[in-house]
Amino acid sequence: MALDQTIQRLFLKIRGAVQGVGFRPFVYRLATELKLRGWVHNSVQGVLIEVEGQQEQLEIFRQRLEIEKPPRSQIHHIEATWLDSVGYKEFSIRTSETTSASDLGIKSLKSAIVLPDLATCPDCLGEIFAPSDRRDRYPFTNCTNCGPRYSIIKALPYDRRHTTMHDFPMCPACLSEYTDPLSRRFHAQPNACPDCGPQLELWDGNGKVLAGGDRALVETAAQIAEGKILAIKGLGGFHLVVDARNRVAVQQLRQRKQRPHKPFALMYPSLAQIRSDCMVSELEENLLRSPEAPIVLLHKQSKLKFPCEDVSPRNPYLGVMLPYTPLHHLLMAILQFPIVATSGNLADEPICIDEREALERLGNIADAFLVHDRPIVRPVDDSMVRVMGDRPMVLRRARGYAPLPLTLPPLMPRGIKGSEGILALGGHLKNAIALGFDSQIFLSQHIGDLETIPAFENFQFVISSLSSIYEFQPKAIACDAHPDYRSSQFAQKLGQQFKVPVIPVQHHYAHVLSCMADNQISPPVLGIAWDGTGYGLDGTIWGGEFLSIAETSWERVAYFRPFPLPGGEKAVKQPRRAALGILWGIFGERLRSLPNSKTLQAFSAQELNAIAVMLSKHLNSPLTSSVGRLFDAIASLLDVCQQASFEGQAAMELESILDQGIEASYEFDILGEVINWSPAIAAILQDLEYQLPLSQISAKFHNTLVETIVAVAERVGTSQIMLTGGCFQNKYLTERAVQRLRQEGFAPFWHQQVPPNDGGLAVGQTIAILRDISAL
Repeated sequence: MALDQTIQRLFLKIRGAVQGVGFRPFVYRLATELKLRGWVHNSVQGVLIEVEGQQEQLEIFRQRLEIEKPPRSQIHHIEATWLDSVGYKEFSIRTSETTSASDLGIKSLKSAIVLPDLATCPDCLGEIFAPSDRRDRYPFTNCTNCGPRYSIIKALPYDRRHTTMHDFPMCPACLSEYTDPLSRRFHAQPNACPDCGPQLELWDGNGKVLAGGDRALVETAAQIAEGKILAIKGLGGFHLVVDARNRVAVQQLRQRKQRPHKPFALMYPSLAQIRSDCMVSELEENLLRSPEAPIVLLHKQSKLKFPCEDVSPRNPYLGVMLPYTPLHHLLMAILQFPIVATSGNLADEPICIDEREALERLGNIADAFLVHDRPIVRPVDDSMVRVMGDRPMVLRRARGYAPLPLTLPPLMPRGIKGSEGILALGGHLKNAIALGFDSQIFLSQHIGDLETIPAFENFQFVISSLSSIYEFQPKAIACDAHPDYRSSQFAQKLGQQFKVPVIPVQHHYAHVLSCMADNQISPPVLGIAWDGTGYGLDGTIWGGEFLSIAETSWERVAYFRPFPLPGGEKAVKQPRRAALGILWGIFGERLRSLPNSKTLQAFSAQELNAIAVMLSKHLNSPLTSSVGRLFDAIASLLDVCQQASFEGQAAMELESILDQGIEASYEFDILGEVINWSPAIAAILQDLEYQLPLSQISAKFHNTLVETIVAVAERVGTSQIMLTGGCFQNKYLTERAVQRLRQEGFAPFWHQQVPPNDGGLAVGQTIAILRDISAL
């Protein structure tokens, strides 16, 4: 029988975040409502749809797809093809194996987007606290709107067999939900219940089971309330948890974790309790309650007495999050007080994801271990966000955000056709890697500092793991220009393995390009790249850079006057050494005669003699233009911080004491391309002698830095200004710079989804290759 010629067939290939978010049941319901026939299924490229019906109805279907799509989905591109009707009798949801991309003549490169792990949705939350529900108090409840994704997936397409839930066969009740297109658990790959899913156990330090199921959770809460340190296996790895109110317990955790000063993250039972301790804006509230559920930096209430000072020493901000998994919700419902929830690791090591590994690595820290038997494929830390200029700025990009891709800025020249096959390996600190292909950049989760062997092994695993998901092979490899970085050395090894070019990218150039990509900005721009350390093209350490980026070139147009860092790497953790380098640059040998110098008093006479020899003979005293080290020097001169136990401590403490009501700034000179800080340092020393409040000196120093930005911007004349690098994690510095630049008629841009610190370098490195010019 001949087919009805008025019926047409529409084939759609939808790319974006469309797997694991209830997209197929949405398509099924929409097609059924419009009385269309055909099928939908997941593929390695996204979601494929064939629908037959009257052309008018098909056009309505296509329009409503974009308008009514599920809230957690993202449609990046729809490719439509009109075909002859084949006579489908109904609309169905096909399994991923039914139709392959190659059967349809589609390029086989995997490009379906892997979703991040998502916080518990309101529907699932209601079920775990409903005594009549079969999932009452079940800590692994999820649906297509929430739950684990990236942390459990092994391969594409996103099907249960490609996740760590493969070894948990569904019971009849769960299977019924999983196969029902009208259920919100239709093809929810981690779907489970108490009868068929993962289970909790509480272990002692030797791995002996103390309790199981809900009893394990109740006993865990009891031990936390007693002041014990618990290692808890969560979504992307272990947390180390203590009662945040218990000063002795917090101090004990600091001692065992070897983390003397760095702030701990807190988890609160409710938003109301957060408000009692912190100031929370509407935007910050939305971030806390979002599906990403990051740690949000919040200003403490002025009369805060709790949490104890040991949680966030000498810092007016707290890093705060709400429960984001059923396990956390259930635990916090029992405790009803804030807990420290810090990464389950030792300093400079990746977080633990396996319970047996945790016993070994965390055995000297935790008193007991709350574990479960759902394997974690890859470690995923908690993300961290700070509101800057009424916009969220991601400082650590991990759970909830990674590995969602960025699209390339408009009009960006392509050095490699189709932008396919670029592997960017980032830097040495706050490392993250990126894959560039299909006009997108897939930025990995935060990996961390590559200081230890376990950290470097995790770096290699993330490269292999993310590449494996997309069956990715590089055509070019980008790395930092510093030849001694482990990431750069590994890039050379990979280049030989894949027989592809390895392209070093100057550190601050990559920073500026990452900010451009984050804001979808094309050249020309003036980039302000300020951080602690970056390998300079002139053999010095850069970090106070003003870079002019044109369409096919870039140049350094201004920088801070270099000063020596006695001891080199030692100066990074000793702000007093940076201060000595600054003072030597002004006074030379005469610095010893400075009256009442807190910096000089921080050294013994023997240490001063040794460092004076180093400086006079230029021994192990590399020059730097770094604003990060300039922050260190001022913190030392003001006796705010002489020795630091974590990166950025001195700058954080200097920011924390400033008086925001001060408008004054210090003088500075610009001599050619060099910004001379000598007049400002001399004035700071004078203010110290006159005993001006440190809060005012700090504010004047911050304001001076902002005025250097405005002065150079006026000299260069480019309207688009990029603010990038670790120094722009400083809220006052960033917001004042934005304000002043706007006052002078410039268009400032700062980071949002890509971290301003070295966690965003891989994005900039990818863009550098695409610009098809010398990355150096």
